Amino acid sequence: MRRQKRDMNERANQRGYQAGSSGRPKDGCPHADGILRQHWMTGWREGRCDNWDALTGVSGLQNAFHRATR
Repeated sequence: MRRQKRDMNERANQRGYQAGSSGRPKDGCPHADGILRQHWMTGWREGRCDNWDALTGVSGLQNAFHRATR
């Protein structure tokens, strides 16, 4: 069976979250404009909030689980 491709919006959000939670700046967004940039920036903001709240590493596993089940 063939695997379905992931939704591009979801992928942009996840990559933005990874960038934000690792402390990278928002200027690193690979999307120039449009809906993918909006999803990336939303993920980046959530990642930065989790980083500021110290929800990275082991303490962030529960939050990561809840993000994946939305």
